[in-house]
Order: sequence, then structure tokens, then C-alpha cells
Amino acid sequence: MTNRITILGSTGSIGVSTLDVVRQLGEDYAVDALTGNGNIELLARQAREAGARLAVTADDARYQDLKDALSGSGIAVASGRSGLTEAAEGPSNWVMAAIVGTAGLAPTLAAAKRGAHIALANKECLVSAGDLFIRAVADGGGRLLPVDSEHNAIFQVLEEGQRHALERIILTASGGPFRTWTREAMANVTAATARAHPNWSMGLKISIDSASMFNKALEMIEARHLFNVRPDQIEVIVHPQSIVHSMVGYSDGSVLAQMGCPDMRTAIGYALSYPSRPRLDVQRLDFTKLSRLDFEAPDEERFPALRLARRAMEAGGLQGAVLNAAKEVALDAFIEGRIGFLDMFEIVETVMDRMVDTPPAASMDDVFAADARARADAAALLARRAA
Repeated sequence: MTNRITILGSTGSIGVSTLDVVRQLGEDYAVDALTGNGNIELLARQAREAGARLAVTADDARYQDLKDALSGSGIAVASGRSGLTEAAEGPSNWVMAAIVGTAGLAPTLAAAKRGAHIALANKECLVSAGDLFIRAVADGGGRLLPVDSEHNAIFQVLEEGQRHALERIILTASGGPFRTWTREAMANVTAATARAHPNWSMGLKISIDSASMFNKALEMIEARHLFNVRPDQIEVIVHPQSIVHSMVGYSDGSVLAQMGCPDMRTAIGYALSYPSRPRLDVQRLDFTKLSRLDFEAPDEERFPALRLARRAMEAGGLQGAVLNAAKEVALDAFIEGRIGFLDMFEIVETVMDRMVDTPPAASMDDVFAADARARADAAALLARRAA
């Protein structure tokens, strides 16, 4: 049977890598729908090359541009939130959830509810709506496979028959471009400097998230929901080489690690082919060329995002949604040059202080309400700074 796949966010780095993996997997996989945002030229080219049934731009204003670009191809075109939902609810049995931010939450949830298998690269589904999303996957009857390299690594070495022996999950972090910088030096960095990740090729926002370690903070919250562990069982260790992608520690003292060259196609291929392992054209790890593997404790004074993640996990409720929403507003402000790099942490923590009593979500409306309030609070803080 041919596996049909929908890629939510096909023009981003994960989407591009997914299309390459699908090509490598051959005739057993075919593309059903692709979605993007403003890169209409790339989206149209991807849709034509993959023979997609449907192409969607999230930007309603670019609908006609996409329609013109696909004229004569026979590929259906849609736009906006309704278009994203249409793609998610289509006939594919696999959905790659790679839209960055809360914009990916609604379509990914729609795919989960209909029983599609979800390859999850969107962090916000679990950070903002973890309990609801996990329940939707279970009720829909689909499978949830993590695509983040760290969670994919944990999934590979987490022995289901030994869950009783699980002691800790160890998420590795590269430390980003500012791993050895002083706090004083970090106060003056620009978005261009922050996006220069030493190991991974990623988009602007996720690269800056990595530089601030907000990316790792979100991964901590994700891990709690994905693997049903307590917050105190989740550790973060800085590993600059990004060869060990994450580890699991057991009660007998054993630590199992998944290793490989930094290439998201490995995690994507494993997720889409599970439980089989595909043959992929990726760089092989040559141990004779590894001079060293370093590990060090993260500095939560310079990178407070990790402390904020633990606070959100311990508080529960909608604190993950609050953290993420405030972070997105602060990140945009940093990219636009309105605040400094370290100001992002202060804004997020202040919003979390104001919304400390957020109850568990009974529905997605609760998630979106908390998200909207946190964004409004963050925006108000920014406005006062600018006054």
C-alpha cells in the first residue's frame, strides 16, 4: 500500500528535508498535500515536482499568486486557515506537522482527530495543548512519532518493556552560538548573530530559539507529554558536537544513547518508516574522525529559559501555552530590533508571573484564550518599554 503524506510547512527546513526523504523512500510514498506561507515560488515548484493533489498558502493575500503559479498543473489551490484545515483533513495517512508556532496547532489537531499518523516537528502542539493533543491522537487511533532530533532519539532508545526501570531522560543541547559568551556580551547580540547555529541548518526563528535555549525549554515540556514522565526526570546536558542526540537512563545504571551526524533526514526517515529503518543517503558517523565528545551542565543564569520551562511544568495548567505565546511575541520584537536578546527572558517571565493561575484546558478555546492573553500582556510590556 502506498503511504500518502501531507506536509504542513513544506517550504521550511523540515518540509524541504521531508520531501527529500520521500523521494529517497521511493514508490511506497506519495505526496497528497503541501502547505506553505509566503514562499509561493518554492511551494509551487514543490507541488509540481511531487505531483501533489493540493497546495495551500497560509496567507490569504497570496492565493491568486499560488493559483497563477500552478496554472495548468491540475493541482488544487487553497489558502488561509480553512485551507490548512482542508489539507490536514485530506485523505493522506501521514501528516508531517512542521508549521512553526501556534499556527500549526489547529491543522495538526484536525489531522490527529481523523486518525492520521502524525510525524511531529511542531513543538507548540504539546507545549501549549499537551494533554488535549495526546488525547486527540489516542481518540483518533493514529500514531504519534516525534521528529525533533532529541525526542526522536529518545523514542529510539526508550524500551517500552522497561518503562518501570526508566529513571531519567537526558536531552542534549548544542549550546548554540553563545555557549561560551558572557551575559554582558550576549546583551548586545543581533538577530543575524543569533541565527548562526554552529551545527544545524534551520530557519530564522528556530535558530534564534536555539541560541536562547528557548528551543530546549520547549523540548523539555514536549518530553514530559510525549513520554509521560515527571518534570524531575527530565535533564538537559550541553553537548557542543551534536553527535549524541539524546539519552535515556535506567535503574541499573545503564544509559542508552542515539548517535549520528547532525541531519534531520535521519529522524524524519525513522518516523515515516517506523517500525522499519529505511536506507537513507545521509552522512555516516566516522568514529575515527571524532576527536572528542564534550558534555557540560547548562548555565541557567545566562540561559533562564530552562528554569522557566521547569517552572511551567511544575505549575501545570496552561503555563506552557503562556510561556510559548510570550516567547513568540518577544522573539518577533528581538528580530525587529525593538528589544535586546536578554530582554526576551525578562518579558516571558513577567508574563508568566501575571498569569500564574492558569487552570488546565478543558478545550482548545481555553488554549487559544490563554495564548491571546499572554500575547496581549507581552505586547503591552513592549509598548511600555517603547514609550
